[in-house]
Amino acid sequence: QTQLVESGGGWVQPGGSLRLSCAAYGFTLHTALIGWFRQAPGKDREGVSCVRSSDGTSEYLDSLKGRFTISRDDAKNTVYLQMNSLKPEDTAVYYCTVGSSWFRPDYWGQGTQVTVSS
Repeated sequence: QTQLVESGGGWVQPGGSLRLSCAAYGFTLHTALIGWFRQAPGKDREGVSCVRSSDGTSEYLDSLKGRFTISRDDAKNTVYLQMNSLKPEDTAVYYCTVGSSWFRPDYWGQGTQVTVSS
């Protein structure tokens, strides 16, 4: 069964850090493009970051550059999203995706809640 399972979400104060994990079951991540999306209450879903298996390049939402870092551990079949200097506007449900393109993924995880507040 193909499945993506996110973890690592939670509550953090502004300025804090979290690392999200996305574990894949039923397929190997090292051949795929893996992405992260987020959706805040009342807002559209937006692409946060992605990493390509073809050349290892990554992309980020412009407003997140320098604060978020995507990485992958192919041995663990897991992708991570390191989030630093978190702000209240980063509060959202974060989703992991897999597919051949970032904005047209084939699979979605169930999401993990990130809440940034004091």
